[in-house]
Amino acid sequence: MASQLLRCRRPTAFSSRRPLVRPSLRRFVHPNEFQPFVPPSPAELGKPTPAKTYPRTSRWLRRLFYLSMATGVVYAVDNQFYAASVTRTVRTFAVGLLVALDYKINFRPDPPLASSIAAVHARNAERLSDLLRINGGLYLKIGQAIAMQSAILPPEFQKMFARMFDDAPQNDWKEAERVIREDFGRSPEEVFGVSFTGDPEKGIMERKARASASVAQVHWARLADGREVAIKIQKREIAQQIQWDLWAFKIVSWIYSKSFDIPFYTLVPYVSERLYLETDFVNEADNAENMARLVAGEPRLRDRVYIPKVYRELSSRRVMTSEWIEGVRLWDKEAITREWRGGWREGSPGCQGTPLDPPGTPSPLELAARHPGAVELKPERNHWRGWKNRGGLGLSLKEVMGTMVDLFSAQMFLWGYVHCDPHPGNIFIRRRPSGHSELVLIDHGLYIQMETGFRHDYARFWKALMTFDNRTIKEIVAGWGVTNADFFASATLLRPYAGGDRSTQQSLRGLSQRERAQRSYEMQQAARQAVREILGDENKWPRELIFIGRNLRIVQGNNQFLGSPVNRIKITGIWASRALVESPDLPLSEKVVNLGRHCLFRLVLFSSDIFFYFTKLRQLLHLGGGMEDDIEASMHHMAKEMGVELNHSVFEG
Repeated sequence: MASQLLRCRRPTAFSSRRPLVRPSLRRFVHPNEFQPFVPPSPAELGKPTPAKTYPRTSRWLRRLFYLSMATGVVYAVDNQFYAASVTRTVRTFAVGLLVALDYKINFRPDPPLASSIAAVHARNAERLSDLLRINGGLYLKIGQAIAMQSAILPPEFQKMFARMFDDAPQNDWKEAERVIREDFGRSPEEVFGVSFTGDPEKGIMERKARASASVAQVHWARLADGREVAIKIQKREIAQQIQWDLWAFKIVSWIYSKSFDIPFYTLVPYVSERLYLETDFVNEADNAENMARLVAGEPRLRDRVYIPKVYRELSSRRVMTSEWIEGVRLWDKEAITREWRGGWREGSPGCQGTPLDPPGTPSPLELAARHPGAVELKPERNHWRGWKNRGGLGLSLKEVMGTMVDLFSAQMFLWGYVHCDPHPGNIFIRRRPSGHSELVLIDHGLYIQMETGFRHDYARFWKALMTFDNRTIKEIVAGWGVTNADFFASATLLRPYAGGDRSTQQSLRGLSQRERAQRSYEMQQAARQAVREILGDENKWPRELIFIGRNLRIVQGNNQFLGSPVNRIKITGIWASRALVESPDLPLSEKVVNLGRHCLFRLVLFSSDIFFYFTKLRQLLHLGGGMEDDIEASMHHMAKEMGVELNHSVFEG
């Protein structure tokens, strides 16, 4: 039975395996059959070999690690103690080198690494714009300076640098408070006698800035004695960054001057000095007080121009306290011209004794006491605008613009003391009780002083421009080292000079027959040559012309933005001629001769009036633009022949 069960049982998986046999019974195995693994004997292994190492790789990894650690430490220290000055400088050199190499390789009719010269301009404009925006501070100021002169740059740069006029971000209150403590050794409450909790015995101040620019920000405050002031506080990082920034500016300018063969580097120290003085608020206070004194002594401007008072006892090198101004910015044309809805024989708030607030206006101290955390405490002064703020100052744009041209012409030709940043953000317009306009000029950081001899030559030069006196023009500009009087005259007038020989334009006419890419390249090469000819002998070139040209261009842009209400060129020429009669630096005999010439000069300018009123009539009939628009169109045409694409929209804001 057992044997039968064994025979009937199914074979299992274990039973199917090969039965184990003793080694002694192992049969012969064919070489092709499977053989079990037999480890080699120690004798068969041979001598041991050392483990392979990678000393060069390890060494470079260690160096990379140490370099990364050192870079991290430098970056942290730079950000903590030097306001990222080193980082910003390295970034500047890197972008500057990249842009220079790009132009060296690709500035040719058929760029090897770009689709066109315009594409090269576009990407480098983007790089530089990003650099200025990321670095901030003084770089924004430099960017704004470039933007105001960017008409000589390719269109791609003009579009990019137009962004430079956006408001800069403001620092938080803790940083502003630290600047006050460092300069005065006391808290803001002690320096200005204010309280942030609504103490009725003290004044009040806003912690949030009302305006912020590249270098400083402005806070509103009302002092304990009732005076309302604008407290301009320099951004704390500027003092640490400025030396590095100016050094980087000089190095990059030197490299570009040599690389592109444009002799402008000798002008850089003068520009750097002016930029540095902009960060010294003691210098700005001096400029403001000097200009206030000059305006007060000039009967033709005394009642038309106002310079805010500076409170020296509340000012330092990085903090400047001045009179608070309520007014309309120059760019708000509608608010300037709309119907006046204030009181009869009243001015706008703060103008010539007009109260800032009407009777019954709640005090900001009450608001601060009720809401200690309130951000804005200054009353909104729009009562003079009437119902739904539909009113305005009720002023004439012609009167406003005439005052502006008179003021800056007097600065250039009569005083030799020129405000070089008259963009619309630095000009307020107010209404006097008489119903006429008053121009308020702020931000007096950037000024130049003209030497007496240069001021007289510049007045003679302008007078010669108006009378097509080519001999005098060539004589004067030759003394300034300029080798192309024709082009320089056009650059000064900001319109094509019709009295010259036009040799530059004639020499470029043949270029129009070439293919588009080649012509664009030749035009831009010609523009570079024209700049060389204007600079000429850079050792003779008056440095003041850099900022005088800036002033003229901004004033022209302001006039154009307002619709060309005045004949800017004629007014400027009259002041130039008049200054040669009134200047106290000239002998009496020369003044008498100049007086006779001035009378004749006024007759000559009659033709300018005819053209101006013709353009005004055409403008009224909607048949064309104003005089400045015609000038701009002529400049566009001439500049295109010279290899420059103008874009006047840059100057309209």
